[in-house]
Amino acid sequence: MLDESRLHVTFAEGTRPDGPLTPRRYTLTHSDLTGDLFLTIGADYDHQALHALQVRLERDEVLGDWALAADGPRLDLHMMAQGGLPIFGTGAMRCNIFRRYRPMVLEALGYGDRAFTEAHRELDDAPVVARFHWRRGRVESEPWGRWGKALSEKAQRSGSTSGPHTA
Repeated sequence: MLDESRLHVTFAEGTRPDGPLTPRRYTLTHSDLTGDLFLTIGADYDHQALHALQVRLERDEVLGDWALAADGPRLDLHMMAQGGLPIFGTGAMRCNIFRRYRPMVLEALGYGDRAFTEAHRELDDAPVVARFHWRRGRVESEPWGRWGKALSEKAQRSGSTSGPHTA
């Protein structure tokens, strides 16, 4: 479960907390030493964070972007199934680790970008799609639920009755 006090959120220059929907990208990284999570929200990914040594070695970041598809908005999450040093596990192991941390990833994005989520309730039914990137360009996709459902599950676990983002 997400510890909100360990989530550090940065809005890139020119990015408003309430929108727009596109382009809106998330860069989620973490520190193995402290357990802190770092979320940057902007029109592009946080390339400075992606060039940090730990991220380059492990490749365990989660990148997200809102897309407008023919059937409505969708949140795509990108993770490296194969990447970094081999000592950090096989592709299958890495995919399972990402799956295990799915609730925390969605909570971090939803909590960190809560003003946006609250301003765009039409996104509650938007699908979340996980895309696992392998070497040689292979990508495997799987559904990770609906944006609003992921946030309401967090609220239920925390005991909140008035919405996903109450303190």
